Amino acid sequence: MKIGYPCINRSVGCSSGRTFRLSSYSDERLEETVRENLRCLQEILRFNLRESILFFRIASGLVPFASHPVCTAAWQDTFAGAFREVGRFVREHGMRISMHPDQFVVINAKDPGIVDKSVAELRYHAAVLDTMRLDGSAKIQIHVGGVYGDREASMKRFASVYSLLDESILRRLVVENDDSRYTLADCLRIHEETGVPVLFDVFHHRVNPSGVGVAEAIERSGATWRPEDGILMIDYSTPMPGGRRGRHAESLDGADFEQFLADTAPTDMDIMLEIKDKEKSALVAVGIARRDGRFLLPAER
Repeated sequence: MKIGYPCINRSVGCSSGRTFRLSSYSDERLEETVRENLRCLQEILRFNLRESILFFRIASGLVPFASHPVCTAAWQDTFAGAFREVGRFVREHGMRISMHPDQFVVINAKDPGIVDKSVAELRYHAAVLDTMRLDGSAKIQIHVGGVYGDREASMKRFASVYSLLDESILRRLVVENDDSRYTLADCLRIHEETGVPVLFDVFHHRVNPSGVGVAEAIERSGATWRPEDGILMIDYSTPMPGGRRGRHAESLDGADFEQFLADTAPTDMDIMLEIKDKEKSALVAVGIARRDGRFLLPAER
């Protein structure tokens, strides 16, 4: 079991997702930004290793505008060594990496233009992980997409586009249940049709359930992952007290997390904390997980 958090570390004093305005694009500006983003990513990973946080979601903006036609920089060649170094560090220390494209990536869209842009963005994400030379356990997670007034047709459209995706994307793509449109049961049906692994989101399941408890949901999701995918990845969070429906908590609810670990034992999984204070909550979660036999410190791996 690995504990992680997404994209931003507020303790290290830099961002691995720095960007700039599209109107000011130049290859030189892009290379300068990517160089700094990679430097910061390495700093974040070193921080995480020191704190036994071995799961991290890389920001989609690591290479700004990479899937946009304006991008003409050969970033994969220019930064091949730096990307390989990140991958080497991840492998050497038994870490796990994931990515989560922005919500505009919708492969079941009715508009072919949106689908084309979505696939281009997925190609970019796959290229990042491939350039790092990470294996198939480094995943790209997306939602099913829109319903467009016809759930069945929209699910079939997802399956149709999925079948045409590049192998570099297929080996990494996983689909996640969401908090309003597609339940775990819907995602499991899509898995049956396509073989795509299902990443289980605990909070979304609690908000948008599908008739089974969390422990059983995790078992069903885990069964969709093949050995080459690595162990099940899940997203965990709790609701913001007094907040709107679907809003994530600001900080970890330690009692809920401890109960969650107890309820799901002995199933092994890697846990991404979608909680607003990022590494602060991850540090608390690691402290709780140290008492769980599924969690191993880096020196014990």
